[in-house]
Amino acid sequence: MVREAMSAVSLPTALFTHEACFGHDTGPGHPERMQRLGAILRVLDDPLFGALSRRDAPEATRTQLERVHTPGYVDEVFAAVPHMGRAELDGDTVLSPGSGEAALRAAGAVTAAVGAVMAGEVKNAFCAVRPPGHHAERDLAMGFCVFNNIAVGAAEALASFGLERVAIVDFDVHHGNGTQHIFATDPRVLYVSTHQSPLYPGTGARQEKGVGNICNAPLPPYSGSEEFRDAVEEIVLPAIERFGPQFLLISAGFDAHRADPLAALELETEDFGWVTEQLCALAQELCDGRVVSTLEGGYDLNALAESAAAHVLALQAA
Repeated sequence: MVREAMSAVSLPTALFTHEACFGHDTGPGHPERMQRLGAILRVLDDPLFGALSRRDAPEATRTQLERVHTPGYVDEVFAAVPHMGRAELDGDTVLSPGSGEAALRAAGAVTAAVGAVMAGEVKNAFCAVRPPGHHAERDLAMGFCVFNNIAVGAAEALASFGLERVAIVDFDVHHGNGTQHIFATDPRVLYVSTHQSPLYPGTGARQEKGVGNICNAPLPPYSGSEEFRDAVEEIVLPAIERFGPQFLLISAGFDAHRADPLAALELETEDFGWVTEQLCALAQELCDGRVVSTLEGGYDLNALAESAAAHVLALQAA
């Protein structure tokens, strides 16, 4: 027993990413640009992160995608990928010739991370991938998102590992309408979100409860650390504790930072480390510390890199 406990403590945090995610070229002036991923990977090259288990993200399979997306939508995405230039799935969601593989790797990263944690190879994982995912609905691209990466990962945990309860926490500044849409009638999945309201996409009101498995904590514009931490302590953590998940997934958007240009919350870099610590501590109590997070938003490169570093440091320390 002592030997097993020591082994668990020594397990590393995994970093899943892939060069193909740079091939998703959204074009000049687009906020969700490849430089975002570069900024994160540069900061994670610091010796502070030398113990990370660095892994290439595989491509998600068709079966994995179709657990949360309709076959017609998957076909639509790949049919829309251009041979040259760019195409649009919607006004915000741009595709380039490399976007198909990037989207497969982004979803595949989360499924592989879930598998690595479940196998006891790593204690937890961060997926530094793009395009992001939490706005993508079952049959609709939205808000820079192609496939719903976090939803694909949650479905993998349920389908491949026999789990019965998976929680998703989303602290991106925008409400994850797609994740809520996909799981609103599935009592096996708890979706909990803090986000600015009013703001795109206009969903995420407190009264949206699904089948009792949706918990939204909207924050008014210009809310800062105190309001965010209160919401986490009074709404987010109690909801997770009541649900008792066997696995915890995090939609890690860093655009609630005060420096972000696309919203008006005023979180500090330290808040992302703090919330990660809180979530990991609760996961330790409830589900043997099983945590996988994946990148969502964050559009100021310096704030994004600093916040992602704080997040990963907290994962490593868990």
